[in-house]
Amino acid sequence: MRVLVVTAVPVERDAVTRAFGGTAETVALPGGELHRCGPFDVLAGGAGPAAAAAATAFALASASASASAPYGLVVSAGIGGAFTPLTPLGSLVVASDLVAADLGADTPEGFLPVTALGFGRDRFTAPPALVRAVAAATGATAGPVLTVSTVTGTAERAADLLAAHPGALAEAMEGFGVAEAAARAGVPVVELRAVSNAVGPRDRDAWRIGDALAALTDAFGKIAPALEGWNRHDDRHRS
Repeated sequence: MRVLVVTAVPVERDAVTRAFGGTAETVALPGGELHRCGPFDVLAGGAGPAAAAAATAFALASASASASAPYGLVVSAGIGGAFTPLTPLGSLVVASDLVAADLGADTPEGFLPVTALGFGRDRFTAPPALVRAVAAATGATAGPVLTVSTVTGTAERAADLLAAHPGALAEAMEGFGVAEAAARAGVPVVELRAVSNAVGPRDRDAWRIGDALAALTDAFGKIAPALEGWNRHDDRHRS
């Protein structure tokens, strides 16, 4: 099974490819390039949901137009912030749901998600058996991961997000965009995040980006058998 891995920035992409020995074939794409490690194509698609969706869509379309096998899975991967003590710095989170946390409308009564406005969608659910397989292989905690266009920088905003999305484990900026493109191509998606900071007041001195990137590398060193096992059981159609 070919897997497309979409990160935001090159340092995350390189953390993923290091799991496969650090030697990758470079494949040109419109507006970017893939780093190919066996069945894994790793793409730094840009920060934010719009860039992530566009980059993912280009990569999926390029694969469909080529003579190579189509992708069987898309993984949104990188570092992110955590909401709870259950996901300490350097730990891993796999998204059960990829949620667009700030897609909607602000009103005097509070935020309304796009679904409450009567159009669009605000979440994608990853295949449950795939989430279980990734969690078991990597030690990740499974739960909702929020996609935001503006990284949270205050305790008040963190509290608002948790009130609107009880049980959310982490926030990042790309997962929902990746999922939107994957869904339109009919390809399953999952999101894997390594925790670099706590969601809340912005304190760069407390961030542990190096530890999170090392955790991401370690996770992808363990993930291939889990993905192949899920693919063999064809849970895309049964879970």
